[in-house]
Amino acid sequence: MRRVGRREEGRAVPDPEKPVDDLPMMTPAELSSLLAAWNPAPKTSVVTATIHQMFEQQAARTPDAIALTMGAEKMTYRELNERSNQLARILRKEGVKPDSLVAVCFERSLEMMVSFLAVAKSGGAYLPIDSSYPKERLEMILGDAQPTVLVTQERLLANLPKQNARAICVDRDWPVVDREEKDNLAPASRPEHLAYVIYTSGSTGRPKGVMVTHSNVVRLLTATEAWFHFNERDVWSLFHSYAFDFSVWEMWGALLTGGRLVIVPYLTTRSPQDFYNLLVQENVTVLNQTPAAFYQLIQVEESGYEKPLALRYVIFGGEALNFTNLKPWFERHGDAKPQLVNMYGITETTVHVTYRPLVAADAKGDTRSLIGVPIPDLRVYLLDGKQRPVPPGVVGEIYVGGAGVARGYLNRPELSAERFVPDPFEAGSGSRMYKSGDLARFVNGNDLDYIGRGDTQVKIHGFRIELGEIEALLAQHPGVQQNTIAARKDGPGEKKLVAYFVPKAGAAPTGAELREFLQAKLPVHMVPYAYVQLSALPLTLNGKVDRDKLPAPDLSASIRNREYVAPRTPEETALAGILAEVLKLERVGVTDNLFELGADSLHVFQITSRAAKQGLGVTPRMLLQQRTIAGVVSEMGESKTPVRAPAPEITRVERKKFRVTRDT
Repeated sequence: MRRVGRREEGRAVPDPEKPVDDLPMMTPAELSSLLAAWNPAPKTSVVTATIHQMFEQQAARTPDAIALTMGAEKMTYRELNERSNQLARILRKEGVKPDSLVAVCFERSLEMMVSFLAVAKSGGAYLPIDSSYPKERLEMILGDAQPTVLVTQERLLANLPKQNARAICVDRDWPVVDREEKDNLAPASRPEHLAYVIYTSGSTGRPKGVMVTHSNVVRLLTATEAWFHFNERDVWSLFHSYAFDFSVWEMWGALLTGGRLVIVPYLTTRSPQDFYNLLVQENVTVLNQTPAAFYQLIQVEESGYEKPLALRYVIFGGEALNFTNLKPWFERHGDAKPQLVNMYGITETTVHVTYRPLVAADAKGDTRSLIGVPIPDLRVYLLDGKQRPVPPGVVGEIYVGGAGVARGYLNRPELSAERFVPDPFEAGSGSRMYKSGDLARFVNGNDLDYIGRGDTQVKIHGFRIELGEIEALLAQHPGVQQNTIAARKDGPGEKKLVAYFVPKAGAAPTGAELREFLQAKLPVHMVPYAYVQLSALPLTLNGKVDRDKLPAPDLSASIRNREYVAPRTPEETALAGILAEVLKLERVGVTDNLFELGADSLHVFQITSRAAKQGLGVTPRMLLQQRTIAGVVSEMGESKTPVRAPAPEITRVERKKFRVTRDT
C-alpha cells in the first residue's frame, strides 16, 4: 500500500475515504513555480498578416531575387508573385473564398509552388494531395474534405478519383490563366482563416485532416526568428513530400524570409549521394531532415564522399534523434558550423514545438533524445492521466498550448474535443492545449527528454503512422480473423512495419496477397514489409496483445517457400551476392522484390556503393523502380550505364530563365 506523507495526510483528513492518487501532490505555489520552470519565456504572438501578405511584402523588397529553382529552371520573386496572382484570380472566379479547400496535386515543379501561393492569395486553404497514394485513400481524403477546386497537372488528372471539384490543370489551362491581371489581389482572408489542411494517419482506419491557420504558420517563423535569423542569403531545400507538414517549414521558411527554395526531384530524395551532390551544387544553407535521412548523408561521407558544404543549419524533426549517431558528423565538421538543432513537433501544433541546439558532447554516449525548450509562444506541460503536472524526472504525456495549436480536425468535432482540450493552467483565457500522446520527462533543469509514443502510433521515415489504421484495413481482408501491426528493428537500418495475422478457418492468405491488398489502400510507407501467420495472437494477463512476445519475421523461411530463380549472368550473380550480404540473407533470387526482403533507403545506398566497387553501374533509381535483380541488370544492359565513381566531380549547371510552355 502506498504510504501517505505528512502533507498528503493533512489534506486527507477532510475526506479520509479519498484515494491517495486523487490527492494533490503540490501546493498552488509549488505548482506555479513548476509551470514557470517548464515554460521560462512565455510570449504572446500577435499576427497581423497572412502567409501571402508576408510573401508579397518580401517580393516588393527583392523582386529580382531568385525565389525558386529546380535543376536549370528558376523563378524570381516577381515572377512567382505575378503568376500566383493570375491563378488566384481564376480560383476566385471558381468560388474560392476564406476557408474554402483547394486540393493541390502536383509532381515536384515550380508550378507546384505557384499553385500553393495562388490558393493562399485567392483566400482559400490548400489541401495537399500526394498522387502516389492509392486511389482508395485519395477517395477517402477527397470525399471527406470536399474541396471546392482541384489544381493539378493534366497527366495526373486521369489517376485521381472522380469528385465534384472543378479541375484546373495548370499546364493545359495556362493560356487562359495568363490572360489575368498580374497585380496583387485585394485581401480576402485574415490571419485566423485556414492556410492548409494536412491529413494524418487515423487509428480507426480513417485519416484525419488537421486544420491550420495563417496565424499558426506566420507566428512559427516570427517566434523562432531570434534563434535562426533566416535571411535573403539563405538557400533552403524542399526535400520532403508536400503532404508532410515538415514541408510547411521548408516552403514558407524560405519564401517569407527572402531565401531561395531548391525543389528537390523525387528520385534525388531517394539517393543520399545525389542529394549530397545537390546540397553542394546549390550551396544549401538551411537543411531540414528527419534523423533517418540525415544518417544516410553521414554514411555518404563515411564512404569517402565528402565535398565542401555551405550549411548554416541542420534542423531535425519528424522522429526521435539518437545523438550517438551524430558522432561521425561532429568529428568531421565540429558543432559550430553548421549548427545542428533538434526540434520536436506535431502536425496539430504547426510543425515545431521545441528547440535544442546540439553540441559535440551530446554525441558522447547519450542515447536519449533531448528536445529542449518550448518555442516562446508555446506552452508545454507534462501531465499524468488526470491532467496533473508530474514532478521533474517523472514521465508524463506531452500537452501543448499556445499560438501554434491548430483549429482542430476537419469534420471531426468529437475527435477534436477529445484531443484539443481546455488549458486549465491558463484560467479564464479560453485557451486550448493539444493532447499529443507522446511521452517525455524534464531533465537537467528544463530540458525535455523525449521517450516515445504512449499508444500504438509510430514514426517511420518521419511519417506519423497510426498502427490501428493499418490494422483496421487489414481486418477487412476476407481471410484475416485477427491481426496486429508492429514497428520492429530486428537488424541494421530503420524500423520496419511487420503484420501479424491469424487466418479465418479454412483460409490461408499469403503474405504477397495481404501486401497487395494493403498496397491498394495505403501509401507505400504504411505497407508492412513482412507478414507473419500465427495460430493466435499472444496476450498479456489484461487480455491485450503482448507485443514483446511477437516473433521476429523469418525472411529466410519466406524465401525458401517462394520460387527461387538463380542468377544467370555474372552481373546477376554479383548483385545477388551483394544483396544477400547487405540484407543478411542466405540467398536472393533474381526475381525477388528486394523491398519485400526488408530493404530500405539506407540499404539502397549500401547496395549501390558496393556495386560500384565491383564495377556495376547500379543507381538508386534503378533499385527503386526495378526492385528485382533481373530488372536492374536488364536496365543496365539497355542503358549501358557507366560505373559510378565513388566521388565524381561536381560542376555547376548553368541556369536558364524559367518559361511556362503554353499549349497552342
